[in-house]
Amino acid sequence: MTTTIDTTSSDLASTLRRLYFVRFAFAIVWAVLMFASHSRLGPVGIALLVVYPLFDVGAAIVDSRSSRATRGLYVNIAISSLAAIALAFAGPSGVPTVLRVWGVWAVTSGLVQLVVGLGRRKLGGQWPMILSGGLSVLAGASFIAGASAASPTLTNIAGYAVLGGIFFLISALRLGRAAR
Repeated sequence: MTTTIDTTSSDLASTLRRLYFVRFAFAIVWAVLMFASHSRLGPVGIALLVVYPLFDVGAAIVDSRSSRATRGLYVNIAISSLAAIALAFAGPSGVPTVLRVWGVWAVTSGLVQLVVGLGRRKLGGQWPMILSGGLSVLAGASFIAGASAASPTLTNIAGYAVLGGIFFLISALRLGRAAR
């Protein structure tokens, strides 16, 4: 029975490792595109804002299918789906509204990431995910507060994506041991 559990854990670690590498690459490419668009809220900027949580939905679906740990991941799918819809509507309203929506999404999805990471800590490689979830909560609060600034900008969102991507990379590298 232990061998089956270890094989399953090894398979899950391997799947998560690949997923985390993809999430890292996506976050970096997305941030570069966001910087290249000068974080403007034109059609390209709004599309980029909507795509990010939709990618999170796709990643959570892949994760839930491979891990069978669906409760927290289904919550994340719902939260990120709602965020994508809200960002599509918030975009034309301006940067402060986008920052508030993004902030609420960062706080709630960060809490979910924290809970899922804590639940998986025995798998290995999850401390970066736990830290990332906690930092996402703090970053989300700062986005909400930043929406009230005199000249709010979206550049911090791109930095948030890069940092999140780095945490996915670190976790993927750490999961390499568990996958073997």
